Amino acid sequence: MSGEFDDIRERLESIAEELADRAIEVLRASIQDGAQDMPIDEKRLTRARRAVEKAAHLLTEQQPTEDW
Repeated sequence: MSGEFDDIRERLESIAEELADRAIEVLRASIQDGAQDMPIDEKRLTRARRAVEKAAHLLTEQQPTEDW
């Protein structure tokens, strides 16, 4: 069963990286525009990245074994 979801986990990790990159782009654009507050898009992207990272982590966890 080990590695059963590796392909999905890897895709999720890639998506998390894309979300992080996009959040950085949004922050840079906001700074260049002279904004004083964190952009709402950056906050949404960060929340989405965290959710995707959590999903990827859930696919790496080992199932508990029962002692008979």
